[in-house]
Amino acid sequence: MKNASETKTDLSAQIAKSIRDAIVSGDLDVGERLPSEADLSEQFDVSRSTVREALKRLAAQSLIRTQRGATGGAFVNKLKFEDAYGQQITTSALLLSMNAVDFTTACEARFALERACAPLSADRRTADQLATMRAEITRQSQPGLSDESFCASDVAFHRALVDGAGNPVLSYQLAGAVEAIEPLMNMITFTARSRDHIVSLHTQITDALDAKDANKVDELLQQLADYTAALGQSVADQKKDQTSKTPAQP
Repeated sequence: MKNASETKTDLSAQIAKSIRDAIVSGDLDVGERLPSEADLSEQFDVSRSTVREALKRLAAQSLIRTQRGATGGAFVNKLKFEDAYGQQITTSALLLSMNAVDFTTACEARFALERACAPLSADRRTADQLATMRAEITRQSQPGLSDESFCASDVAFHRALVDGAGNPVLSYQLAGAVEAIEPLMNMITFTARSRDHIVSLHTQITDALDAKDANKVDELLQQLADYTAALGQSVADQKKDQTSKTPAQP
């Protein structure tokens, strides 16, 4: 039998879903003011505290915003793709870690998605995005750059490549691939990789984008995918060898 706290949680989730569905369907427009807490309480036949909990759920998803004062209340928020990046990245990282996705699967998914952007990026990339990629290449070439900073620059480089497609839906969908999968892959391969080789591939990719050569970009991304997969296998083999050489504990 559910206690009062569980029942309140269930009811608030149902109310939040009902309001969310109304927003998604267009029954509640962007900027429209929601009914007051008292009205929602009466409409759903629940306490005002349960309504407040439902509104907190919607605010956490950036679906509504609250405003104080005489003209205050809860309003339907205009959700932007950029605002949802963080949630997409967090969800992707949790899914990968909790479900123990193997390196090969993660590598395959990441590069398949990124290569899908190559034709659009070659056609639509801006001068600013090319400049960002070249700036990151320069940063990656610094001798004293830490592994952590190199990984961050690697992510920024590929973020610019993906954003070069000029498609916010793709950028949102690939936020998880670039900013969740790639850092996890870097954590595995950073001890074995050649920075010079990666910088060389990044430079060639940027030059191909500059020349609007989509086929060359795709070819180079495939080379990078093959290299990354080989690194992952090499690290796995080394760990296996070390394990086999470790004497068994009595």
